[in-house]
Amino acid sequence: SNPFEVKVNRQKFNILGRKTKNDVGLPGVSRSKAIKKRTQTLLKEYKEREKTNVFKDKRFGEYNTKISPEEKMIRRFTLERQQNYGKKNIYNLNEDEELTHYGQSLAEIEKLNDIIDSDSDTEERGTLSAELTAAHFGGGGGLLRKKASSGQQDEEEEKPKSRKELIEEMIAKSKQEKQERQTRRESALELTEKLDNDWKEIQTLIARKTPKSEKKDKEVEKPKPDEYDMIVRELGFEMKAKPSERMKTEEELAKEEQARLQKLEADRLRRMRGIDEQANKKKPSHVSADDLADGFILDKDDRRLLSYKDGKINIENEEEEEEDEEEEEEGGKEDNENEEESAEESANEDEEDVAADSHSDLESDHESEEEAAGNKEQKKHKTNENESQNMEELDPKMEAAKSELPYTFGVPESYETFKSLLAGRTIEQQLIILERIQKCNHPSLAVGNKAKLEKLFGFLLEYIGELATLDLPELRTIDKLVLPLYNLCQMFPEAASDSIKFILRDAAHDMEEVIEVKGRATFPGLDTVM
Repeated sequence: SNPFEVKVNRQKFNILGRKTKNDVGLPGVSRSKAIKKRTQTLLKEYKEREKTNVFKDKRFGEYNTKISPEEKMIRRFTLERQQNYGKKNIYNLNEDEELTHYGQSLAEIEKLNDIIDSDSDTEERGTLSAELTAAHFGGGGGLLRKKASSGQQDEEEEKPKSRKELIEEMIAKSKQEKQERQTRRESALELTEKLDNDWKEIQTLIARKTPKSEKKDKEVEKPKPDEYDMIVRELGFEMKAKPSERMKTEEELAKEEQARLQKLEADRLRRMRGIDEQANKKKPSHVSADDLADGFILDKDDRRLLSYKDGKINIENEEEEEEDEEEEEEGGKEDNENEEESAEESANEDEEDVAADSHSDLESDHESEEEAAGNKEQKKHKTNENESQNMEELDPKMEAAKSELPYTFGVPESYETFKSLLAGRTIEQQLIILERIQKCNHPSLAVGNKAKLEKLFGFLLEYIGELATLDLPELRTIDKLVLPLYNLCQMFPEAASDSIKFILRDAAHDMEEVIEVKGRATFPGLDTVM
């Protein structure tokens, strides 16, 4: 062998027991293999680089002119048999193979089952009209028909019908038959509907109750529901997921919050004034079943004045007069029963009774007036006591309402008013006040609110600086007030940056003045650092 065709791969160290595969390399052989592989893969890809599709006609003998078409068919049939042989069954059971003709099995064609169109009915299955046979098969009925006279045959031969006319006649007749079938079907449907209606009328008369024994048998026959069916039915009654409410916009949330705070403020003011909500609520008055409707109005006053005549009540009502007449009749009956007594005694007794009645009326009037006066005094005393009790109860409520923070605040227009709002308040109260100012004056609620809140940022920044300049700086308060300051800075970044730039410019100017005077800059104050 050529020593230049062999390459020896030397190892630096010989290791015992290690088998090396590539001690000797054959660069010439590997190069020839690589070239061969490239010709089989890359060369084909290079040649077919601009082609998108490849169509290969693999039909046997399609382009071979030497083979006749019959031989082609026979060869193709044998190839198909060879391909399908042994695929269906493992064992050859010598079963008859199914022969086909244009895709249809010969066994089915031999059964002579005619394909029925959708228009044709099942009643006319397998029948062929003379026109159909004449159009398709040229008419073989002439051989069986008796021969007509020679004159008639000559006329028919002179005027033979064309194929177009025969097809038109056939189409017209088929349409006519179709229409007849449709009318027959409609009449049958009408008759069935009529029969159903008649049967419904008769069915009520023939209705028969099934005996209990048959019912029990039927109930026993009913199968019990399966566990799976039970679970499926239970799933039908389960609660389905309801759609959640849409996310509200920032404007809608601001409006809701403003409305809530306004309502709370109105309740607080009502409690401060001592107005009780329960007292304002109208108690439902008792309504009897005999009361008239709400829209009923009395046209005239039917009340009558009391009057006395000869020591007796004078009543103008007809009904009461009838009652008096009945009383007189009763009195007459009693007089007839007591005929034994003398007339004089009865007269004296009547006069005494009249006098006693008149005096008793006067006494009862005096008593009723005294009782009414006493009742009025008692009522006045009770009302005074109730009012005093109510005032005692309301006093602590009014004080509590006054001590509460207001729920609605306007944006302060100057730093002094802002400072007076927060003066003397705890850290929590100051935070609540700032939060309520922002909620009640949100930029989406009114046009000028944005400019007001931008001013508020400057006031708050100045207030934090003032807290830092105190002898004992309130660092905890400053730490808490940074949160509302940050929120305002996020809402109005441009205004916040302008105000902070202004403060920094002032601080730089002051520092320059100090440098000019002293020649060195002092450390900035706590308010500047903050």
